[in-house]
Amino acid sequence: MDSDKKPKLIHLVIALESVVLLAFLLMLTPIGSRLTMSGNMKSAENGETGKSENNGQDDGDPTGQNGSGQPQEDSEDGQTDGGSSGQENISDTADGQQKPAGKDYIKWVDFDIPAEALKKAFRCDIDTYLKDIHLNWIEILAYLGSYYGGDFSRYKEADLTAVTARLQAGEKMTDIAADMEYYPYYLEAYTAVLGGMVGEYQVEIPGSQAPDFALPKDEKGNPVPTDENVWVTKYGLKAFSPIAKNYPYTDYDDFGDSREYGFHRVHLAHDLMGQAGTPVIAVESGRVEAMGWNRYGGWRLGIRSLDGRRYYYYAHLRKNYPYHKSLKEGSIVQAGDVIGYLGRTGYSNTENTNNIEEPHLHFGIQLIFDESQKDSDHEIWIDCYELIKFLSINRAETVKDESTKEYYRVYQMQDPAIPGGAAEQRIPEQANASS
Repeated sequence: MDSDKKPKLIHLVIALESVVLLAFLLMLTPIGSRLTMSGNMKSAENGETGKSENNGQDDGDPTGQNGSGQPQEDSEDGQTDGGSSGQENISDTADGQQKPAGKDYIKWVDFDIPAEALKKAFRCDIDTYLKDIHLNWIEILAYLGSYYGGDFSRYKEADLTAVTARLQAGEKMTDIAADMEYYPYYLEAYTAVLGGMVGEYQVEIPGSQAPDFALPKDEKGNPVPTDENVWVTKYGLKAFSPIAKNYPYTDYDDFGDSREYGFHRVHLAHDLMGQAGTPVIAVESGRVEAMGWNRYGGWRLGIRSLDGRRYYYYAHLRKNYPYHKSLKEGSIVQAGDVIGYLGRTGYSNTENTNNIEEPHLHFGIQLIFDESQKDSDHEIWIDCYELIKFLSINRAETVKDESTKEYYRVYQMQDPAIPGGAAEQRIPEQANASS
């Protein structure tokens, strides 16, 4: 090599090394970190997350691996991943972390509100309906969530009583929570869980329980007692327990427990142990998004709430007759409808196989703040244990059609959240008589 070319080569190498060093130093700065995160977010949004080939109807390990470093597989929980990648994915995080670049929506929710707090806030809402000051139960719970930093193990009824007293004295929640940085986060998160559960609706009740204004009238306008069901308008809890009234079940808080079939993963749902054939109830009105066989969940149903925020997952349904015969993908169901029957199917590649030892309903709720979360490696599944305890105050009564062995709800409901209404779920003979 010519001696006059050596200095030029050395200068070129030094220049290249300087560029690499500067690039490395840039990535250590806040600007560089945001550029890196932005690139990762774009990859995730473009589907480059290694999600399973099951369109999100089956569940996987929340780390995206099965514990042995193998690619994620599908599972009984109804998702490709529980989204438990941690608080670093929160947008507007409650622990003060910086929002990631990309779309601005919530990436994580811990729902640990005890049933006692849910019931107390609910009663405050119901008792003040149509009064000058109507308390909103979700706003109350969001205030408490902010006050406790999301940790409801600190819950005291006195704290709830204190804030409701301030509201009834005329203060606005916007003023009370003005200095709470994460109140908007908790309000949106808890609305995503509870938003469709309380409101006005019409429902049938026995004539013996009907108030005078709901009874038929004689020619003079006087109420006439009747043994027939009558329709009344109510404001209250229009969501139901997933287990029908008068059917026993047992449960415990099993969210996060280990599951081993197929691959190691955590349980991102809630199991309710009961008798095979027990009618399973639609918790909330919605549209059937998925039904059919899953090797982990067996016969399962996925129902999306009408506001799109909640995906209800019901699995291990009964062998041979898992679903109510009226259902198909795309069907609209009303809260309180019979949608299927408890069983023990699953843990098999062969359809219609009972491989679950104890009959139970596997019930899960996925929250969806952006449609990209629905079937991805960042799904949000919440602990339903305390919520199920709360919903147990409203259990749908069912009746069996002896000619078909199918079950139907006893008291019909008209949920105004359903555009145009939904078909009533009556035994065919009763439906013909009512028409």
